[in-house]
Amino acid sequence: MIQPIQCTCGNLKGSLSKKINRCVCYCDDCQAFAHFLQRDREILDEAGGTDIIQTTPNNVTFSEGIENLACVRLTPNGLLRWYTTCCNTPIGNTSSDFKTSFVGLVHNCLDSQQVSLDEAFGPIQMRVYTKYAKGETNPKSSGVLTRMLRIITSILIARLDGSYRHTPFFIVESGVPIVPPRVLTSQELEAIRSDG
Repeated sequence: MIQPIQCTCGNLKGSLSKKINRCVCYCDDCQAFAHFLQRDREILDEAGGTDIIQTTPNNVTFSEGIENLACVRLTPNGLLRWYTTCCNTPIGNTSSDFKTSFVGLVHNCLDSQQVSLDEAFGPIQMRVYTKYAKGETNPKSSGVLTRMLRIITSILIARLDGSYRHTPFFIVESGVPIVPPRVLTSQELEAIRSDG
């Protein structure tokens, strides 16, 4: 399976070679990230969920436009949330430690006019943080235990076989992200959350 990765304007291009899970996350941080990018209507579903394809970074390759990548942390210890500066397309979320080999790719960079997300990645396998969902009918959490075990297993395998060193998001020798993350102030985050 090779799935193209591309930002909305086409400046950033790459590919995904393997998925681990497909999940929808309803957490308030994912919702805040969508509002930070001012693309919440395109990113979030009607209940405030973000469709995410989870994989390990060694399955992600960028072929063009990597200079357009930026990252933000909603809090000083939060996830690194990657996006493009050219068109504010969300790319994905990683740990701040590249040794935790994990990335959740946001559906917007994987959308294709040729095939739907269901055709490309199959059905949603996990729904998490549903207590933050919007609307009157809250979705129920599902698939958490089995799918989390699969994620943890893939992280451990990457650590054992050394594939965690293959990441487009970090300078492995120093362990730092390829671009310095912007950390939002508490006032900025509060303003974003109040807009949501």
